[in-house]
Amino acid sequence: MRKVPLALIIAVAGGLAACGETSSLQVSDGTGPSPKLPEPNKTLIPTVNIAPAVGWPEGAKPTAAAGTQVAAFAEGLDHPRWLYVLPNGDVLVAETNAPPKPDDSKGIRGWVMKKVMGKAGAGVPSPNRITLLRDADHDGVAETRTIFLQNLNSPFGMTLVGNDLYVADTDRLLRFNYEPGATEIKTQPIKVVDLPGGTLNHHWTKNVIASKDGNKLYVTVGSNSNVGENGLDQEEGRAAIWEVDRATGNHRIFASGIRNPNGLAWEPTSGALWTAVNERDEIGSDLVPDYITSVKDGGFYGWPFSYYGQHVDVRVKPQNPDLVAKAIAPDYAVGPHTASLGLTFAEGNRLPAQFKEGAFIGQHGSWNRKPHSGYKVIFVPFTGGKPTGQPVDVLTGFLDKDENALGRPVGVVIDQQGGLLVADDVGNKVWRVSSAK
Repeated sequence: MRKVPLALIIAVAGGLAACGETSSLQVSDGTGPSPKLPEPNKTLIPTVNIAPAVGWPEGAKPTAAAGTQVAAFAEGLDHPRWLYVLPNGDVLVAETNAPPKPDDSKGIRGWVMKKVMGKAGAGVPSPNRITLLRDADHDGVAETRTIFLQNLNSPFGMTLVGNDLYVADTDRLLRFNYEPGATEIKTQPIKVVDLPGGTLNHHWTKNVIASKDGNKLYVTVGSNSNVGENGLDQEEGRAAIWEVDRATGNHRIFASGIRNPNGLAWEPTSGALWTAVNERDEIGSDLVPDYITSVKDGGFYGWPFSYYGQHVDVRVKPQNPDLVAKAIAPDYAVGPHTASLGLTFAEGNRLPAQFKEGAFIGQHGSWNRKPHSGYKVIFVPFTGGKPTGQPVDVLTGFLDKDENALGRPVGVVIDQQGGLLVADDVGNKVWRVSSAK
C-alpha cells in the first residue's frame, strides 16, 4: 500500500481547515471584465479551506438585499441543486448528487478529495429524482410536493419543448412525454444521446437548454480532471458545450476549452447563449477567476492549456501553442474559486429596479481559497446585452461567524410570479427572493 504523505495526513486530521497559502487580493480584484491575474502560486500542499456544512438553525435564513425579502419556498428537500419552471408555474427541483465514480477516487488525491467533499456537504448519496413543487395560491410557499421522476442517474439540467421534457442525467440526455399539469411521469424515457460519463466522470453535472426555435439542445459537459492530469485521452467530448439536434440526436461540439460549464441561459437583448464556468484549482487562492461569458459557435476558451485567454498553464503537458493562440478571454469574471454554478437572466422578475437588466448567479462557494469566496447569490448588471459595473449581493449570510456553511446556493431561476428561486443543497431548501412589502 502506498504511504500517504505526512502533510496530507496532518491536513485531514486537522479538519482540512486551513492548509496552503493565503490570498493576497480581494475577491473584487478577480471580478469584472478585466480581472487581476497574479503569478501562479503552486504550493507543496494545495490550499484547502473547508467551510463545514452544518445547515440552517431553526428559523434562520439568508440576508436579502435592501428592498427585497427572502423566505423558504420549500424545505426538507434532499440535496436540491437545479431548478426549472414549467409553463403553468410548477417548479421542478433536481434532488441529486454525484454518481459513484470509483476511478475518480483512486490514490492520494482521490482520498483527500473524498474527505474534502464530504466535509463540504457533497458526500451524501444521490436521491436521483426530480420533485415537483406547486404554489397554487401564489403565496410564495409551495403547498404541493410530488415525486415527478425517479430512478434517474444523477440528474441535473431540465428543459421543456412542447410536450417533450428533456432531462440531462450524468451519462445520457433523456426525453419524457409531459402532459401539462401532470404531477408525476411514470412512462419510460427515450434516450436522445449518450453523454460522457463512466467510472472517472470527474465533473458529473450536465445541464441542458433549448434553442429559441426548439430545434437544437445545448448540453454542458465538464472536464474529467482539474487540468488534464488524467490524460487528454480522458477528455474526449468534455470541457465543452454540445449542440444536439433534437429530432435526430446528432451532436457536435458547439464550443470547447470550457473547464466546467454549468448554468446556461439566453441573454434577452442580444439573444446570445451565456454560461457560468468554474475554472481550475491549485495555483493559488487568487487564480483562476470563475466567469460568465457569451459563447461563440466554434469558440475555444483555453482549457486546459491556458486560462483567461492566453495565460499559459505550464502544468499541462504537452502544450498546444496553436490552440492557445485561438483562446478567447471570457466576458466577465465572478471571483476566484466562487464555484459560480447557477445562471439566469433578469427577464420577468419583479424585484426592485436595480435588478431590471442583468444576470443572477448562484455561487456555491470555495473549498480551496483562504479566505472563503462565494457562498452567496449575486447580480451582475447588464446594459445592451453586456455586463457593466460591479456585482450586487442579492443573498448573503450563508456562512456563520465560525465560517461554517449554513447553506450553499446552486441553481437560480425566475418563477412565474417574478420572484427569484434559489436551490440550497446544504440547507435542503429552495429560497424565494421577492420585493419587500
